[in-house]
Amino acid sequence: MYEWSQAHHELRAEFAPWYEVLSEGHLDADNDPGSDTDSDGGSPIRKWEQVRASGLLRLPFHTEWGGRGLDLLSTMYVLEGLGEGCRDGGLCFSICTQLVSAGIPLQRFGGPELKARYLPGICDGSTITAHAITDPRGGSDVLGMGMTAKPDGDDHWILDGDKVFVTNGPVADLIVVYALTDASLGPFGLTAFLVERGTEGLLAGPDLPKLGLRSSPLGELSLRNCRIPAANVLGRPGLGFAVLDHVMRWEILCSFIVQAGAMRHRLDRCVAHATQRRQFGRPIGSFQMIADQIVEMKIGVENSRRWLYDAAEGVVRGRDVTTDVAIAKVVTSEANVRSALAAVQIFGGRGYLAETGLEKDLRDAVGGTIYSGTTQMQRIRIARMLGLKESQT
Repeated sequence: MYEWSQAHHELRAEFAPWYEVLSEGHLDADNDPGSDTDSDGGSPIRKWEQVRASGLLRLPFHTEWGGRGLDLLSTMYVLEGLGEGCRDGGLCFSICTQLVSAGIPLQRFGGPELKARYLPGICDGSTITAHAITDPRGGSDVLGMGMTAKPDGDDHWILDGDKVFVTNGPVADLIVVYALTDASLGPFGLTAFLVERGTEGLLAGPDLPKLGLRSSPLGELSLRNCRIPAANVLGRPGLGFAVLDHVMRWEILCSFIVQAGAMRHRLDRCVAHATQRRQFGRPIGSFQMIADQIVEMKIGVENSRRWLYDAAEGVVRGRDVTTDVAIAKVVTSEANVRSALAAVQIFGGRGYLAETGLEKDLRDAVGGTIYSGTTQMQRIRIARMLGLKESQT
């Protein structure tokens, strides 16, 4: 297991005072996600001005652009603290999307001019970002997407198509849009474009009602004859699959280490409740069935952290971590659902009430088995890496 230095502990503690601020009013916001007006247009991202002030958005970006220059593991360590300290799961999810959706691929694949234009705003949060991957008909099959891009002279592309399930989409100022530029080339026919809000032909839909993560705006995008400068291609045409692979590794590792932090908070809360709550003359934690549930929660936290940090270390060392990342995603997302359900049961009737926030945790946790590649898709990926034929999966 990765050993954290004193500098890491101090870095994590630096952000801790913000979590109470970011959590304030989270139960009300979950019931009425459009009530906060911190942002212009669409359904706002709750507490965005406080998020900007916290400096969390600067973590993984070079100091040249206003970032903190942290590596992947250090960024994750801070984000684990965010998950443990901030009770607003939707806000945490929007923060992670801001970090990884456009800034991370721009820092890795963008040229000096693109970085100078966009990264300072991404670091200070004045530019809200999103990435649009999923196609209405393609789903998880990114190479089957209907979004196309065709050259328009030597210096522009024309994008046409629709995207769904775009986190931050209703309020995003800058969106990475993936489009097919040559379907005959398979993975080499996908290209990533930076598209600015206000581009003629781009229409962002409203925030869509959903089961959980309600304070994180989620919408659809329509692009009709959108003319995008060729300079806004990330990397080069045909490199979109590599860009997407880079982004998805960061997205899974950063988003799900937040879940590991949330699971640790929930575990501590259940231990305290099981110690204090008495039934039949003794603490409920003394009953083996309750203790077993809490032990499983503990195992889920530690198992998730090990897989996530080990996979991240593999990324840093340049190992092929395709299987590791998929396992980390499955392990963490499923452990989070079990942890949230166990907490509701341990708290009994109070756990079922909205006022404890535990039923919200359960609704939020379900999303983790779906976004960033469903549990089923991750299992298919693992099977393929084991050499199993598609028909056998």
